[in-house]
Formats: sequence, C-alpha cells, structure tokens
Amino acid sequence: MSGGPDSLALLLLAHAAFPGRMAAATIDHGLRANSAAEAAFVGAICAARAIPHHILRPSAPISGSLQASARAARYALLDRWRSEQGIDWLMTAHHADDQLETMVMRLARSSGVGGLAGVRARQGHVLRPLRHVRRAALRILVEDAGITSVDDPSNRDDRFDRARLRKALAGQDFLDAQAASVSADALADADAALDWTTSQMAQTRIIAVQDGLSVDVAGLPHEYVRRLLRRALVQMGEAPPRSDTLERAITAASHAGRAMVGNIFLTGDSMGKITLSPAPPRGGHRHA
Repeated sequence: MSGGPDSLALLLLAHAAFPGRMAAATIDHGLRANSAAEAAFVGAICAARAIPHHILRPSAPISGSLQASARAARYALLDRWRSEQGIDWLMTAHHADDQLETMVMRLARSSGVGGLAGVRARQGHVLRPLRHVRRAALRILVEDAGITSVDDPSNRDDRFDRARLRKALAGQDFLDAQAASVSADALADADAALDWTTSQMAQTRIIAVQDGLSVDVAGLPHEYVRRLLRRALVQMGEAPPRSDTLERAITAASHAGRAMVGNIFLTGDSMGKITLSPAPPRGGHRHA
C-alpha cells in the first residue's frame, strides 16, 4: 500500500466494503530519501480509520534490475506478512491503464496468449479488483476524500520502459483502456482453457524414456506443441523458456533436427516426436 492515488483509492474502497475486516501493509524499499515518510503518511491515513497498518522492509538491498527486483521483493514480503497475519487475500491496485500498458509492452515482446492476458484477476492469494477502472477515476476518488496523494517520480523516469510507454499512451485516444482490460480477461480465459487441455494431453503425449522425455506432437496445432514442450522442459528441471527461444528450438528440432534449450537437447524424428535429454556436463564426456 503506497501513498499513490491508486493504492489509496483501493484502501478507501476496501475500508468501505470490509470495515473492521482488513489490514494494510506498505513496503519501504528504501530506494528514495522520502520513502520512510511516505510509509508513515499511509500509516496516518490508516490510523484515522482504525485500519491496522504495517511497514515492511526487505532484509537486503534491492539489486539487479531495479523494478523487477523490487517487485519480486514486494510480493515475497507481502505474502509472508499475509501468512503471518492469517489474512486470506492480498489486494493490489492494478487498474485498466496498468493493464493496457502491460499488454502493449508484451505485444512489443512477441508474447503469446498467456502474456497478452496481462495481469490476472487472481493469482494465488493475490486479487486485483480494479482492473476495469481507469486511473483518473481512482485519482478523483482520493481527491474527493480530501487526501493529497504521494507523487512517485519513478512513474515519470524515462529510464524505465513502462514510464516511457505511459507518457506515449497518455497522448492518444484510440486505445480504450477499459475495453483492453475486458479483452485481457478473455485472453486469460482462453489461456486457462488451453492449459487445461494441455494437462489432459500431457498424460498420454509426454512419456518418460531413458535419460529424458519423449513428447508426441504429431498432428497437433502449433500452440499445443509449444505448451507441451514448455511443460516437458519444466519437468526436466529447466525454467520456462522465453517464447522466442522455444520457437527457435521447435523449428530447429522439426524434421529430425536438433536444438538446445538451457541444458536440454531437443531431438526430433520423422514421426512427430521430440525427445528431450540432458546435455552432458560442460567439459565432460559421456562413457558407453
């Protein structure tokens, strides 16, 4: 729960819907000089409404990709806090404009159905109830409550892809954020349906063989080929590959070819099967 207008709007709405049955948490990453003051500002708003409020701080400094690392630390802290407090659900303030930004960013990265679905209505214990609400409406709600929200300068920092995209989208009127959010929900439903079908097919089409797995992709639409192979790679201990990486591997392994994803060889045959096997250790040799 930051001091920005989106989070404060969610706080006010949740308090109105669940009085006495909610709590709030603010993550202080310590990335800005005034972050502690902003956390205290949220605490004061909560105290005025008798909302329990906690300030959570990462145990180690944020490193690597700043926004991605901060996001990972934030969700880890919030989930631990949720569990310790006996809280059933976490709600975040992702709104329709966030969803449109996510969809455009992923479109530019050649994402498939799952990626273009954007942020989901529910992921694990996380709920996003504001996905169809515009940013401007949330800001007005906070202003009408007599609260001056915090301005996070990182939202305007051109070092970040999302900040640059946000500026570009702010000057257009041909992409409707609420309509895009509805489309994202439809894509999420389609992605879930494809995953369900893939799970059924995996029971007979992914077979254990010596040193690996054999995936029967004969006659399947290409989307199921991708999903079955991604599932098999994860079963072999690999992280889910990027879409472009997997696509190149499928092309290379087709028609009795060979490809490599991470530490796994993919070898195709003329019968529509692709065998996954671990690559030998680097610098080592296999013995007969």
